[in-house]
Amino acid sequence: MRRMLAVLLLLLSGCAFGQQSRHFTFHYAFSVRGIKPGQKVEIWFPEAHSDDFQDVKIASITSALPLKQTRETKHGNRVYYAHAQKAAAGEYRFDVAYDVVRQERIGLAHDGLQPHLLKASLRELHQYLGADRLVPVTGRLAGMAVPIVQGKNGTMEKARALYDYVFSTMRYDKTGTGWGRGDAEWACDSKRGNCTDFHSVFISMARSQGIPSRFAIGFPLPAARDAGEIPGYHCWAEFYDPQNGWVPIDISEAWKAPARKDYYFGDYDANRVQFAMGRDLVLAPKQAGEPLNYFVYPYVEVDGKKWENVVNAFSFADVKAGDRTAPAGR
Repeated sequence: MRRMLAVLLLLLSGCAFGQQSRHFTFHYAFSVRGIKPGQKVEIWFPEAHSDDFQDVKIASITSALPLKQTRETKHGNRVYYAHAQKAAAGEYRFDVAYDVVRQERIGLAHDGLQPHLLKASLRELHQYLGADRLVPVTGRLAGMAVPIVQGKNGTMEKARALYDYVFSTMRYDKTGTGWGRGDAEWACDSKRGNCTDFHSVFISMARSQGIPSRFAIGFPLPAARDAGEIPGYHCWAEFYDPQNGWVPIDISEAWKAPARKDYYFGDYDANRVQFAMGRDLVLAPKQAGEPLNYFVYPYVEVDGKKWENVVNAFSFADVKAGDRTAPAGR
């Protein structure tokens, strides 16, 4: 009953303000392969959870090993952890089926739509002003940000100038190598990349100007399809303005749909599901390897070393109106 009421309130809030919502099932499935008997296997993967803009229910879990729910402490990301001290199988499969209602996020008032204001604590603001390993807040990018924001007044004008700069100077291009790491200096020099690269440049420059900014990651849902496989992740960003709270932006989606450039400065569509936030993540329990650049795919260690033989199979299906029950399995 509480679940039904939560979904109803989310849907009604969208209807009241003309916002869009999307109800779908999402399968986070993968297999870890090539394990030799007796090897120690540790597996971490993110858990989607409810927040102000998505209502998440776990419909079913299929797991080859017992799962423990933990939490990464820096950003509060929820984590599934599984391990085998001595592997008894060569392959381990996992599938978490979610039932999700995702709400369009309105961050700034426009067209009669009222924003959903998210405030931050002083601790959060300080946290999102610091550097990440691949996102510096001093040096060359900080210097480049100075003339971009020159003459701009306040956080909103400065953030918009940086947004416009990234939009106009970079191109969405996943050819060759180097893209996808969110290396802000590489992306700025190459002037290309994917969503990770676009938003890393913005976050680097914004933080250098004293604008708290944070990184979010999950998966995109194609607007023109009602079911199918999802080949990869999508990420976006938020910056903090004292009057408007956390303001969402999605520069790479704006680049792919230029007519919606203004929309993606302040709003997100409902065609996504969020799994995690932040960069340089130390998992729980702590991994043997270095902090994760970002956390959306499963991370596996075998005998204390990163294991690459992991095959992902993410998929979604829209839920028809009136159907509130997710499939029990894949």
